[in-house]
Amino acid sequence: MVTKVLRILETLHRSPSGLQLKDIAKQTAINKSTAYHFLAHLESEGYLFRDDGGAYLIGPENVAAGRNESRGNIAQAEPPPAAEVMGADRQNGEPGNDGWSAGALFGARRPLYCTSLGKAMAAFLPQEEADEMLRGLTYERFTPKTLVQPAKLKREFAKVREQGFAIDDEEAVPGARCVAAPIFDASGKVIGALSVSGPITRMAADKLQTLSTAVKKAASIISTRSGHAGL
Repeated sequence: MVTKVLRILETLHRSPSGLQLKDIAKQTAINKSTAYHFLAHLESEGYLFRDDGGAYLIGPENVAAGRNESRGNIAQAEPPPAAEVMGADRQNGEPGNDGWSAGALFGARRPLYCTSLGKAMAAFLPQEEADEMLRGLTYERFTPKTLVQPAKLKREFAKVREQGFAIDDEEAVPGARCVAAPIFDASGKVIGALSVSGPITRMAADKLQTLSTAVKKAASIISTRSGHAGL
């Protein structure tokens, strides 16, 4: 179920102008009635909204979007913190100079256990839901650093909860690091995550503190605008 929901969200993130139900079902290879069930739930939670033509779009402020108080997507609604995160990343070098391409990650599907976004969200799920999710995963090692043991993932989740951010240290793609922080709604439920990615040459270990601070700040601003009162 989590995989299907993430597939829907990823598809909509790649279509900022929105998609109709039939197009979402086609692009995600999810049964139309099943896709509608997930979309209706995401819309009721304020994570999606529909425009006047009935197309589904990512909500700009999650809960506020569900009340039809704003339009656009999260990236458009949050330029200041997003700019800060990009600035923190670009201090380490100009994109493309090291031969690394963001295309290796953008739009690609990866299991949640080897991505910073997935871990940032999974770590804040209710314990019973997280345990059930871990039991249902099929683990594949993408790199020598991929975590494929549920016990190690549980310890990783505990660390994420403690520090407030997650790291993918070459766990999904060799030579790439990602830092992500969770986004919460008014009820305190995790509804998404924000991340910054780059090659290890530009995201060196001594830069992760600066990057994680910027990502956490941006995610916190989005959460606050969603009605979240803070941890």
